[in-house]
Amino acid sequence: MSDRFKDLILLHSNDLHGDFLAENIDEKLVGGVSMLSGYVSKIRAENPHALYCISGDMLQGSLIDSEFKGLSTIEIMNILDPDIVSLGNHEIDYGLAHLLFLERCANFPIVNANLFIKNPYTRLFDPYKFIKINGMNILFIGIITMETMRNIKTDALLGSLINVEDAAREVGHICNAYRTIDVDFTVLLTHVGFEEDKRLASMLDPEWGVDVIIGGHSHTVLEKPEEVNGILIVQAGAGTDHIGRFDIVVDTDNNSIHSWKWQLVPIDSEHCERDPFIEKTIQNFKQQTDDKFERVLCRFRRTLTHPKRGQETELGNLFADGLRDRLGVDLMLLGSGSFRRNEAGPVLTLRDLREVFPYDDKVVMIKASGAQLKRMLAHVLREEVLKGEVRNTFYQLSSGIRAVYNRKARSFDVFEFEGEPLADDNVLKIGLQNYHYINIESALGIPAKELVDGKAKVLTNSTLDILEEYFINSHEISAQVEGRLEIIHGEDCPVA
Repeated sequence: MSDRFKDLILLHSNDLHGDFLAENIDEKLVGGVSMLSGYVSKIRAENPHALYCISGDMLQGSLIDSEFKGLSTIEIMNILDPDIVSLGNHEIDYGLAHLLFLERCANFPIVNANLFIKNPYTRLFDPYKFIKINGMNILFIGIITMETMRNIKTDALLGSLINVEDAAREVGHICNAYRTIDVDFTVLLTHVGFEEDKRLASMLDPEWGVDVIIGGHSHTVLEKPEEVNGILIVQAGAGTDHIGRFDIVVDTDNNSIHSWKWQLVPIDSEHCERDPFIEKTIQNFKQQTDDKFERVLCRFRRTLTHPKRGQETELGNLFADGLRDRLGVDLMLLGSGSFRRNEAGPVLTLRDLREVFPYDDKVVMIKASGAQLKRMLAHVLREEVLKGEVRNTFYQLSSGIRAVYNRKARSFDVFEFEGEPLADDNVLKIGLQNYHYINIESALGIPAKELVDGKAKVLTNSTLDILEEYFINSHEISAQVEGRLEIIHGEDCPVA
């Protein structure tokens, strides 16, 4: 091959969420950082022009990660040794100060172009990085999800270029600033979701030279890359069950892709060797958590499930009821995305609880009228959400409520509380996780100032403490789907 055409291999992961351990599926090991590391090491040994990238959300989702507040993940990632990483929304779950501490502990570069202190204007991370490989300059730019600012927007000093239009302009600003440098290839490491990646690609000026978007956040599994505006867009699902692999030939005269091949490589015992050093590190962390979290809390009558976020579930009903009962509210609205395993039981240990429901938070009480509650749930069920055009939170509801939403009429056929129609002026005390209260206008479609009393009262600083006590003191535990929030599609109404 001439000097003009040069090989580049891009390996990529996203949304690892502390998925450290392999699972035994169909008599073979699947996933886990040990075999992921084995595959990455093998490709690097065979190909000196290979790079490994991670597009956000290394943290959260596992007991080991939450117990050590991400330090365990950073230590494991240091051994995995990615070449470049961008931020995801869960990187900030332990707070901004802790994230900056974790960055200092990382032996790999973390890039983000659109998280900054407002006054004086100061970026918190390097917005981009050049990596030289195979005689080429590869430019990586990090772009984060809009949801990140929802976690930190209570801090008036902080800001973010939070929409796709702003992100596109920032990409253009960076690319234009380095026109005098011979940039052979440009990669955006984003964490905005697959649909937003496509929007972002459509807004980029071809003269800026972006070649590839490696995304995250929406956990999208692809059969092949999506091409928008001449830009190839990929994701690798979530966790460590797969890794994306791009084999690219770069035309360095035109700073463009000459040819490419992409595949989603399974991480399993048939394709990957294990990394004994990283395995030992993980086992050390696991032993410490096992000693603490193997305590049995209770026993369910049977295994309970949470198969999908966007529907009422058995586990959702159980947890919402437990929080309502322990906190003394009329109704609990529990974010469906808080659940990170799709089943639990029949024996529930403290480990199970922390793995099923890893995101601890305050719970606040708001007061809302019947009319306001209808408005909030109608916002959750608005048509663009049901069609999948907009990503939004779904809620698990505690018992007592029964709502039947008619998609065709875009209204509720039934809206009852405790067996009676809920009057518009009836006031309910509603429990809400603090994250959802902070973002109440975007999540539930109502400004906090319009609520009854216009404020919230903190009921607990730890959702997990409340749930742990609830399960310890409960017996003969069961739950079922009861039709608390039912969606009727209606004649001729499209189904998402």
